[in-house]
Amino acid sequence: MHIPPALKEEWEIITSRAVDVILEEELLEKLKAARKEGRALRVKYGADPSAPDIHLGHTVPIRKLREFQELGHKVVFIIGDFTARIGDPTGKSETRKRLTPEEVDDNARTYLAQIFKILDPKKTEVVKNSSWFDRMTFTQVIELGAKYTVARMLEREDFKKRFSEERPIFIHEFLYPLAQGWDSVVVKADVEIGGTDQTFNCLVARDIMREAGMTPQCVMTFPILLGTDGVNKMSKSLGNYIGITEPPREIFGKIMSIPDSIMGDYFELTLGYKKEDVKKITDDVEKGIIHPRNLKARLGRELVTLYHSASAAQAAEEEFNRIFREKELPDEILQKIFSREDCEPTITNLLTKTGLAPSNREARRLVSGGGVYVDNIRVESPDNRLEPGEHIVKVGKRRFLKIIIQ
Repeated sequence: MHIPPALKEEWEIITSRAVDVILEEELLEKLKAARKEGRALRVKYGADPSAPDIHLGHTVPIRKLREFQELGHKVVFIIGDFTARIGDPTGKSETRKRLTPEEVDDNARTYLAQIFKILDPKKTEVVKNSSWFDRMTFTQVIELGAKYTVARMLEREDFKKRFSEERPIFIHEFLYPLAQGWDSVVVKADVEIGGTDQTFNCLVARDIMREAGMTPQCVMTFPILLGTDGVNKMSKSLGNYIGITEPPREIFGKIMSIPDSIMGDYFELTLGYKKEDVKKITDDVEKGIIHPRNLKARLGRELVTLYHSASAAQAAEEEFNRIFREKELPDEILQKIFSREDCEPTITNLLTKTGLAPSNREARRLVSGGGVYVDNIRVESPDNRLEPGEHIVKVGKRRFLKIIIQ
């Protein structure tokens, strides 16, 4: 494929880190036409506010959107407040829990402040897909459903697996990819950006646009960032995420916990390092020139600087070193006071009441896993009771809380 010299640099920036470009020839033609006509491409990205936090995994495609903006293109950021009520079935082995409109609205409110840590507000068009789906009639829903077959829908890997295992697939789940496709029709997308897990949904949009008499969007997919466990996709539900609005010490501490094997991916995908630069620093680690801990600290500093400030990054690193090298406590520890009338002072109840665990079940799991300490002593039983007085509770490596039992 011949790339005109005038577009070579732009093409290299746009396609860097991409797993797939569907189709490259079409994207190149769109770029040529846009430059000739003096207009910007409309680059679509949709995010369902199924949780209030944007984490580093979300930033992989969002950083690419920023690169498009810097090249003069327009980002159309769709807040999927309507599709979030359906629930994206992508990668799910069972029907996803549906959110209430109130839950979706609460989550959506946090999104704009977070995305504009990366995107340029002046070059971003923000829309909610409820603005068109709430007005759609049942007749229009049927017409949309008539644009795609069940056989094609069952080609999708998660649907195919559930169908073969005789697990339920509900009709509303089939509607999700169609709704995402209709988003592209409404906003007149030239390009859609997404993770590799969104390939099927993005390709459905191409078919829906074609059926609607429009030129299909091009699709660009980007790698899925592994979470802090180094095994699973970064996800809040799995507890392996790093939120971009978390306190600096949380971001830094979580980065210091990631496996050495995924450091290179984090430099490339969350900070935009070039592949050749990533290879050099990871090679230096393998040769013993750079210690993995020092490289992780560098990664942590750069991410905290990006989402907070350089001074916050320095303070976070100093506190981390003080706690883990010198075994000291953090400068600031949240304090909670309870009386015996408030709750039974078992460690399980207290972990749940203070928010250190989302449920009693999770609190018990944390204790059984050996991750809970009271006054530097590992808690052996989830039924252990705290005596009246002050206690320092530590969960995992980074979470501390002073609990006062009156």
